[in-house]
Amino acid sequence: MVAAGTLIWISIRPLIRLVLCVSCGFAVTKADLFPVVAARSLGQIILNITLPSLMFSKMVPAFTPENVGALGPLVLVALIYEGLGMAMAWVTRTIFWVPHRFRYGILVAGGWGNVGDIPTSVIMSITGAAPFGGSDQTLSVAYISAFILVYMITLFPMGGHHLVAKDFVGPDVEPDEVREQVRERRKFILYGWPNAFLNYVRLRRLRPSDSFKDDSDPELQSPTIEPKKETPSSSSTRPRPAKHVSFRNEQVDYYDVTHDHDLDASTAVPTDGIATPAPSHFASPAGTVTAHDLESEIQEEDEPRGPSEVVEKKPLTAPQRRRKRIVSQLKMAVKSILTPASLSMIISIPIALVPSLKGLFTATSNSHIPNAPDGEPPLAFVLDFASFMGAASVPLGLICLGSALARLKIPRSEWSNLPVGAIFTLAFLKTVVSPVIGVLITIGLTSARVISKEDKVLQFVCMFFSCLPTATTQVYLTQVYSGTGSAEFMSPFLLPQYFLMFFSMTGLTAYSITYLF
Repeated sequence: MVAAGTLIWISIRPLIRLVLCVSCGFAVTKADLFPVVAARSLGQIILNITLPSLMFSKMVPAFTPENVGALGPLVLVALIYEGLGMAMAWVTRTIFWVPHRFRYGILVAGGWGNVGDIPTSVIMSITGAAPFGGSDQTLSVAYISAFILVYMITLFPMGGHHLVAKDFVGPDVEPDEVREQVRERRKFILYGWPNAFLNYVRLRRLRPSDSFKDDSDPELQSPTIEPKKETPSSSSTRPRPAKHVSFRNEQVDYYDVTHDHDLDASTAVPTDGIATPAPSHFASPAGTVTAHDLESEIQEEDEPRGPSEVVEKKPLTAPQRRRKRIVSQLKMAVKSILTPASLSMIISIPIALVPSLKGLFTATSNSHIPNAPDGEPPLAFVLDFASFMGAASVPLGLICLGSALARLKIPRSEWSNLPVGAIFTLAFLKTVVSPVIGVLITIGLTSARVISKEDKVLQFVCMFFSCLPTATTQVYLTQVYSGTGSAEFMSPFLLPQYFLMFFSMTGLTAYSITYLF
């Protein structure tokens, strides 16, 4: 049994380090020493070099044929947490009003959390010291990689980012109209549905002959619902704005450490008629999906066509449009899977499970491969390089997180016009209610023998991932799809979550260690 004082210190220590790293990024950004261009470049370095190196250096030594079965429970828990978060966001949207341009984005905010630098930093710190063992730190990062892989696949190849795009389809709806709709819905949820249910039961009990009775009897008349008149605001088409932000040469980062380097809307101003950005001097890494690829899934670029070209081009038939959409989605999925981080994880698992391959990188008991002249395996220098580069991933990612938070605009004078109920309800559900449910899910899966009772690292990782705030990557996706380069609804939803996160993580860590040890 760990002493109370020791338990509190173990829980708070990694968060202190996290706050210091984030504060450094916040400070240099506020001091105008870390511009958006630098944040973008650093994000690409993390995404394409340091993060894949970290995953490779931890997964190859950690996974063995005995513990590789943990990948199944990890993927299951990751999917459960995403579904749970989306359900919480849906409940929040049902009870409280949410801006019309955030009606689907709130589902993404609930379902996809910051699975990158925050859990990696805290979990590595906790599992690297007592009461965990010496090799538990390496194993914990290998387990974290499963959550990162599920995050990437569900958000991009499986189309989670389309929810953000749907927010900007159709005309605007005034906040007063949205508030009135939610108010009526709330009345029905609280006391309207019992009356409707009783009326339904009463009508079902009427004999067939009752249907011929005098309609003037109010007791026998069924409630009639007038068809809702369609207003111009209910149209499903949205006029295309005359101006739009060009993102042709910018890349969407899947790992949250890129932290949406264009958080400041003023940096995304280029519009039609001014000038599009010059091509980047740095080549895009192979397999990286660009923001233009994402935009092309929602709408095709408007290009001037001559009269002859318009006449000659035939409209696509329904099967052709369907085939074109499927091909586009397949290309998107392949590009998402072929990112360096995903490839690193895909390559690491076979190497870790095949003894003859693993013996090339690290010493194993059942490998008969001769060592290099220095007594190390022939490719040990590759693992050394990956470990050296991967060590920079977490601190650099936290600096980017601090930079992203520094660029969020805090509407101090507009809180009265914001959806305060939805903001604080979602923050409470994700940082307080979700950890409680996550602990119960982990305990239940352990009792059902889906999660091994002996693998305390696996149980701790599953519990910890239940208290993550919304991923800041959603800010960048919102900027891409908004058509204006702005994401004004995201800041108020993010800031309370990241504030409450420090308290919920401390409590969850303390309870998890007490339960496991």
